[in-house]
Amino acid sequence: MLAGLLSVALAVSACATGESTSDAVLYEGAQLIIGDGGAVLENSAFLVEDGRFTAVGAAGSIEAPEGSSHVDLAGKTVMPAIVNAHAHLASPRADRTEELQHWAYYGTGAVMSLGLDDGNVGFEMRSEDIPNGARSRSAGRGITAPEEGRSEVPFWITSEAEARAAVQELATEEVDFVKIWVDDRGGRYEKLTPELYGPVIDEAHKHGLRVTAHVFTLEDAKGLLRAGIDAFAHGIRDQDVDDELVQLWTDRPEVVLVPNLPNPGVALDLSWISGTIPAERLREMQASQQDRPAAQESFGIQARNLDRLNSAGIKVAFGTDGSSPWTSHQEMEDMVRSGMTPAEVIVAATSASAELMEFNAGSVAAGKLADFVVLDANPIDDITNTRRISDVYIRGQRVERESLRERWTGSE
Repeated sequence: MLAGLLSVALAVSACATGESTSDAVLYEGAQLIIGDGGAVLENSAFLVEDGRFTAVGAAGSIEAPEGSSHVDLAGKTVMPAIVNAHAHLASPRADRTEELQHWAYYGTGAVMSLGLDDGNVGFEMRSEDIPNGARSRSAGRGITAPEEGRSEVPFWITSEAEARAAVQELATEEVDFVKIWVDDRGGRYEKLTPELYGPVIDEAHKHGLRVTAHVFTLEDAKGLLRAGIDAFAHGIRDQDVDDELVQLWTDRPEVVLVPNLPNPGVALDLSWISGTIPAERLREMQASQQDRPAAQESFGIQARNLDRLNSAGIKVAFGTDGSSPWTSHQEMEDMVRSGMTPAEVIVAATSASAELMEFNAGSVAAGKLADFVVLDANPIDDITNTRRISDVYIRGQRVERESLRERWTGSE
């Protein structure tokens, strides 16, 4: 225990209050973003014990247990770790572990792998604490109509019987969500019809499971809302939403939107991701950055839809779809581009996504897992400040970002 405490103290350059006889650590002095949308707590204090927050308040208000450690965070901002409710993790264990460490490096504490998990590794790793890594959740295999030439991992269904059988199998695996795709991929495939996705949703609800949908068109979104969908893994992408859609959604306020915005179509400065990308690869990525009018138009549709739905009070959570871990920060910036405030985006990316995933994190509050990010500047002032990471803690343990960076860039 003492060795672990000394490791923590050295890693965060903390000044211990004496020889430690407790695993408790008191953090004081930071501006604290709770993650619930409330005001920033200036000059805060929070206590971490056994991987959880046990007390939160103003500096000087918390009496730490005898023998606990103390960390001075004056001049820093703390926010909950990001919770990503839509990503796709690799199925092999070694690759998945590496990805979860990448996510943690960039401040993500939990990731939902949504519908393309092949085999049992995704389920096995849900209960595991990955050293220097984020936690994960799994939807197992998703459900779609046959899509020859695309992934063969999902269940391909063509009848109500197949739809219900697929859900029954997922129920035995205790998936964290049922994922469906309702998309003809630009006219290349037949998509799930109401006669097929309706039974999926119905059967899932019979088994106490929730269903999230990959969706593209406005009309399909309306049909899914009528059928009882629980969440959307994308925003509406073919046209601006109308009053009917807004009414259908506000009639079902429990339905959550994970907007998953596309590339905004503007040249981006990628220099901030140099910590995990070999220099030559980063130069290639930066050279490919350019303004793309067609992408800007696609982004505009989804941005306007997000702004309207958020303004209408629809619950907004957070997801990136892809597997590149730094895209969480790009997604947050794009959500602000769409009209959300930085404070709203932080709620979406932390407590709202944690609630959607039924994951006991997403806010700095007593009883929650101690997943948090220490920043050099306040993202409420500028959302891109989420990239200015000083430290990341997962379950109260500091992520060894220096050693991960050395390994990934080949500088060790």
